[in-house]
Amino acid sequence: MKIYAVGGAIRDTLMGLPINDIDYVVVGSSVDEMIAQGFRPVGKDFPVFLHPVTQAEYALARTERKTGKGYKGFLFYADPSVTLEEDLARRDLTINAMAQEVGPDGKWLGPILDPYNGQQDLAARVFRHVSDAFAEDPLRLLRVARFAARFPEFTIASETMDALQAIVLSNELSALSAERVWQELARGFTASKPMRMFQVLLDAGAASALLPALLTSDLAKEEFREQLIAHLHTAGNRLEDCCAVTLMHLPASEMRSWSECVRMPNEVRDFSEIFSELYQLVYLSGGRNYRAKDVLAWFNRADVWRKPERAHDLLNLAQSIGMNVAQLIQAMQLVQALNLAQIISIIPVEERSNGERIRSDIEIARLAAITAAL
Repeated sequence: MKIYAVGGAIRDTLMGLPINDIDYVVVGSSVDEMIAQGFRPVGKDFPVFLHPVTQAEYALARTERKTGKGYKGFLFYADPSVTLEEDLARRDLTINAMAQEVGPDGKWLGPILDPYNGQQDLAARVFRHVSDAFAEDPLRLLRVARFAARFPEFTIASETMDALQAIVLSNELSALSAERVWQELARGFTASKPMRMFQVLLDAGAASALLPALLTSDLAKEEFREQLIAHLHTAGNRLEDCCAVTLMHLPASEMRSWSECVRMPNEVRDFSEIFSELYQLVYLSGGRNYRAKDVLAWFNRADVWRKPERAHDLLNLAQSIGMNVAQLIQAMQLVQALNLAQIISIIPVEERSNGERIRSDIEIARLAAITAAL
């Protein structure tokens, strides 16, 4: 029985990057032996165990065979006879198919085991798939796109791009779960160069199957891509901000439909939708000729009364990418400073239990404050 650190941990070590997770593969062992040594089984599809002390995950070396559609359509075979090379052969890219032995004390020892020339491709900054089995798993298309966003200096080997296009032609992208699609897209959104993810999806012919139709159409335009690159650079890597600036040209109906398809978290969806409505407000007014009732309508939509922090984030994001929202920021400060208790105290005593009257007077006061700011 031998234990190896494999995959991304080896790659990131060679690149001088911090290691966040370590995948461990156990060669020459069995389920019974792992349990006897105190490991706790947790895997449903293949044997994965938690270390009795560190709770890190250890997987038995395994091979796989395609038996159905999608990334779950595989039959896994784990046995003491499965070699490290056979286990690494089922991995996606050569740079993720390297390993190093782990000693009893947990330290890595010996040379890096690299049967598929991952170090060579790492030095050349090339994404290259390990074997023809790569095209059998549609999730790998999204993984490569996401890796491209994280490592923008890498190129994709021509044969690997062919494999990505083969995945699209197989129509297996439709078998991916919405949760996994969003998980990969979200990681790409927050990587250093999200546009590289979109470019890979475009080049592979997968954008129309995974992204909103209008966004896919816009991404085909060089001017839009250049503007989005600048906006994403300014926005930083917060997921809500990256999604908002990417989707801000979409009408609310298309954004809502796509968010449901990929199971976008509600808070990210709401932030993006409200930002899109802010973009429309600024665009239609030219950033100057705001109407007080339209501004109040957006304040209500953004719920600046109960969620002022979100409203500040939305307006700050808009300002950071060059939208003229100075008047809106001033207007929000004025309406938030209103003394609602004082407004209610002016209402005749017999009307103070009338909710509609209270709401009307507060709205009038808010409109007056917005008008003064504009």
